[in-house]
Amino acid sequence: MPTSKFLAEPEIEEATVYSTLRSRGVSRRRFLQFCSVMTATLALPDSYLTRVADALETKQRPVMVWLEFQDCAGNSESMLRTSAPDIAAFVLDLVSLNYHEVLMAGSGKFADKALQDSIRQYKGKYIVVVEGAIPHGDGGVYCTIGGRTALSIVQEVCKDAAAVIAVGACAWDGGLVAASPNPTGATGLQTVLPGTTVVNLGGCPHNPANTAAVLTHYITFGELPALDQYNRPLFAYGRLIHDQCERRAHYDAGEFVEEWGDDGSRKGFCLYKMGCKGPESTFNCPTVRWNNATSWPVKAGHGCIGCAAPRFWDTMSPFYRRLPSVPGFGVDVPIGEIGAVLLGAVAVGSAAHGISRAIRFRKEPSEHNTSADPEPSTPPDGKPIPNEKEN
Repeated sequence: MPTSKFLAEPEIEEATVYSTLRSRGVSRRRFLQFCSVMTATLALPDSYLTRVADALETKQRPVMVWLEFQDCAGNSESMLRTSAPDIAAFVLDLVSLNYHEVLMAGSGKFADKALQDSIRQYKGKYIVVVEGAIPHGDGGVYCTIGGRTALSIVQEVCKDAAAVIAVGACAWDGGLVAASPNPTGATGLQTVLPGTTVVNLGGCPHNPANTAAVLTHYITFGELPALDQYNRPLFAYGRLIHDQCERRAHYDAGEFVEEWGDDGSRKGFCLYKMGCKGPESTFNCPTVRWNNATSWPVKAGHGCIGCAAPRFWDTMSPFYRRLPSVPGFGVDVPIGEIGAVLLGAVAVGSAAHGISRAIRFRKEPSEHNTSADPEPSTPPDGKPIPNEKEN
């Protein structure tokens, strides 16, 4: 991968996404395919494809700095292995990535200078992405870079940013390092930046397609996408995994994997009994997927562990313990009983409909029956309805 973009001196970046792609030999067709993927990921109507393409053709690429603190580097690894967009499009073309400890050529004082120059020259215009939790126990000594605590670095760098994005569970709410008993006092980015809107891209790791979509939305519309109560983008976290899952039909039919490797496992039955947390987790894993949209954990045969849920290391574990019963068919209902249940529901519904018709008929007697004490009425089904005196 070219490293010219990661020298100590950040460039004054004037290129657009498309001009940079074109200079690297990317065809117009491939560019439009990228725009189409981003439009779909953002859950925008097809009519917005032209607007997304126009923005990426004409607007200047934003400068981005990527900070990494208490974590396993899984989110950087996830980004490096994305194929839609691929690493060249994401890192070198969608943004001007001026600082990333894993990717940049410079180190030590040269790396620090690249960071300081970027936040000074692009004050109020750059984007900050943070990976990893921020420890504040004992003054933040559990994570330091160049003699400075993660807490002081993130507060300085994010202060004048145009947008702040937390990628992964650790940056969102502390993740694994903040799980009980949390000896370092690790916390998520939002906690140490009160009053700042932090876009949280939860997940362990984050899905880089969603990160690219957030950046595309920002470039296209000049603002961040709509967020939920946890400041997660609604386009990615607005629907239950359970409702998007390709195994949902097996759940509704009462067909479950009972133990690993059994016949149901080979047939792709629902993993609810094996501890799948899909019924309580929201994410777009089933639609965006991973590895060039090839698969995702549930399709591959492992239950969802709810990695995009708040404090999932504490709230969703043990990961192989079954959730309490959730609404809908399934759980322990054999498929043979579902037909009888449906038939009974139809019968009950029909009875309720008949009763409602009778009540309505009772309240609205025929205009020809105007006596003060009317005779029992006879509805169209021929069965008389007694009046109150007869009761």
